[in-house]
Amino acid sequence: MVAVAILAAGRGTRMKSDLPKVCHRLGSQTLVERVLNSCVSINPSRVIVICGYQSERVKESLSAYTDVEFVEQKEQLGTGHAVQQLLPHLADDTGDLLVLNGDVPLLRPDTIKRLLESHQAHNNGATILTAHLPNPTGYGRVFCDSNNQLQQIVEHRDCTDAQKQNNRINAGVYCFNWSQLALVLPKLSADNDQNEYYLTDAVTMVEPVMAVDVEVTHEILGINDRKQLAMAEQILQERIKDGWMKAGVTLINPNSITIDETVQLQPDVTIEPQTHLRGKTVIGAGSRIGPGSLIENSQLGDKVTVLYSVVSDSVVQDGTRIGPYSHLRGHAQVGESCRIGNFVELKNTQIGDRTNASHLSYLGDATLGSRVNIGAGTITANYDGVKKHKTQIGDRTKTGSNSVLVAPLTLGEDVTVAAGSVVTKDVPNDSLVIARSRNQVVKPGWRLQGTEDSNS
Repeated sequence: MVAVAILAAGRGTRMKSDLPKVCHRLGSQTLVERVLNSCVSINPSRVIVICGYQSERVKESLSAYTDVEFVEQKEQLGTGHAVQQLLPHLADDTGDLLVLNGDVPLLRPDTIKRLLESHQAHNNGATILTAHLPNPTGYGRVFCDSNNQLQQIVEHRDCTDAQKQNNRINAGVYCFNWSQLALVLPKLSADNDQNEYYLTDAVTMVEPVMAVDVEVTHEILGINDRKQLAMAEQILQERIKDGWMKAGVTLINPNSITIDETVQLQPDVTIEPQTHLRGKTVIGAGSRIGPGSLIENSQLGDKVTVLYSVVSDSVVQDGTRIGPYSHLRGHAQVGESCRIGNFVELKNTQIGDRTNASHLSYLGDATLGSRVNIGAGTITANYDGVKKHKTQIGDRTKTGSNSVLVAPLTLGEDVTVAAGSVVTKDVPNDSLVIARSRNQVVKPGWRLQGTEDSNS
């Protein structure tokens, strides 16, 4: 069995934020969420988050993870002190303890799994993750023999000039035999410059201890300020986009595109510049998205085109064209081979196959059948100041330009609404609706009956 402890108690003063550092977002998840998700592959028996600064906000950020336990570190007195808080909670455990940092979000599941496997295969007292950095200045150096058995860890300030030539550093990720660790944790001392209890001291008190190298050094990047957060975002995006391009997705100018790792793309999708895909978005084969589009928590079918538009919390079926400058939101659903065009907004609206709304329209809380044509400037007046009301439009119905459909309203099938009409009553099938004022044409020199002559 293996338990996981995630250190998440610090404030992170260099973030210049009231928000706990581990609650800052990297892509679609908080830093601590990413760390938590990275260890799922090892199927831990317990996951314990050690929190301190604004602990309630940390707990709230992980409220969806019902199996996570929380332990509070009321004073932040170092990494060793944080792990000491586990003693009453893991008293009867005899397995291993994996210690992760809540502000190191790029560690790959495969790296964690490899660390644990090495630890268990050699029956180690502790196994530490290490990295070889081109410039290790400021980091403690790790010295091992030819079998990767740990000999010593020396802080940078204590290194001789010769020792500083060693570029192997401690990544701060550990796997311990809990029975050994539990015996030495009470022996840790805070007799150092920082007056803190260091977990590295515990490493030297158990045996045997081995080191495992991380394969890609940026996996151990810690987030201490906004600049490092931006660096991590860039690394994360490169990982995601490289993976999709290898899977058969075309990204035009990838540096201008962002994709959450929760997004799913089929082969032969093309993503144009300045496009952003977020949340639980799914895009079907052969679709072309962008340029300049945002798709969030939406499902797009095969061969869908989206141009300069926003689609959120919506579903678009195969072969439909969206944009330019369309906005789909509030669980809009658009059928196959539709056209949702220039400056059209859909909100909580369902549209049947082969229906077109090509220009300058708002369709809210509406249900449209198939082969409906919405004329330019058509509006569903769905809000009466208190409640929202539904509009029903039957198959093959057409609305003229600048029509207002005042909900609640039902238009039957094969209805034609004349341009400029304000429709307030239900209309049966096969009808023509003309709901507008009679035109009065005033000739030069004439005046309307009942009006005064301003020139008299």
